[in-house]
Amino acid sequence: MAVAEKGMKLLFIVNPGSGSDDTDFKTLITDFFADGAHTAEIYELKKDCHPDQIKKAIHQSKADRVIAVGGDGTLKLVAECLQGTKTPIGIIPAGSANGMAKELGIPTDISEALQLTVSGQPKEIHAVSVNGELCIHLSDIGFNAYIVKKFDDLSERGMLGYAKATWKALWSHHKMQVEINLEGETIRSEAAMVVIANATMYGTGVKINPEGKLDDDVFEVILVKKYSVFEILKARFTSLPFNPEKIELFHTRKFNIKARHKAHFQVDGEYKGKVNEIDAEIFPAAISVIVNA
Repeated sequence: MAVAEKGMKLLFIVNPGSGSDDTDFKTLITDFFADGAHTAEIYELKKDCHPDQIKKAIHQSKADRVIAVGGDGTLKLVAECLQGTKTPIGIIPAGSANGMAKELGIPTDISEALQLTVSGQPKEIHAVSVNGELCIHLSDIGFNAYIVKKFDDLSERGMLGYAKATWKALWSHHKMQVEINLEGETIRSEAAMVVIANATMYGTGVKINPEGKLDDDVFEVILVKKYSVFEILKARFTSLPFNPEKIELFHTRKFNIKARHKAHFQVDGEYKGKVNEIDAEIFPAAISVIVNA
């Protein structure tokens, strides 16, 4: 195993409930760092674990780097605990979709991802404060949030579960009437969903925000007026812009949306219930993530 010149202390925060298999991450991590060049400590998340307990574990470990082992929800939890610090966060993708890991080019192979935790370099990225909550990936109101709710109700995990949830949502979701305020500009429209995008694509690989960058000074708002598989495929495989009659994209540092009726809402893959108003603003250099140099 190639190693960095200086030994580091790493704290792995493992979510045993992530993903769809029964991978023994504790053994994999222990075996990988058995040569002693770097020190690995493991903290396993318990059900309903309070963030203060995680912060205490991070403080006591005095780790050089903290590694989230799980999906986007686990990464979000770790990021919230390290908000305001410069401690780099690594990612071992172990969730159902792993959207942020894909966004950052983190290997899906566990050994390669473990190697990256010591060989990778820290990179500061922004986040978005959404109704006072940290969003590091994607948040939305409407159709996709309804899919997340349906997915949570299913026993299947992974892409099969997501496909079933999507099918159920297609038959029962209704469009919204929304008013969007973007730093002085007001838009009123019918919408299937509205996305607050820090990243560019969902964990499924659907690129909803082709103009997104994680290290600029804005985030994007995507107004999806009509369901359009063609528009999503166009963004995925070409550099052509969205058809504004179906999907519009806006760059902003501040955002407010009001829906006529309460609608389904999610942040980083976690369903948050129904709301009829969302406030969001940019959070520059919010966290430091470990990526390939």
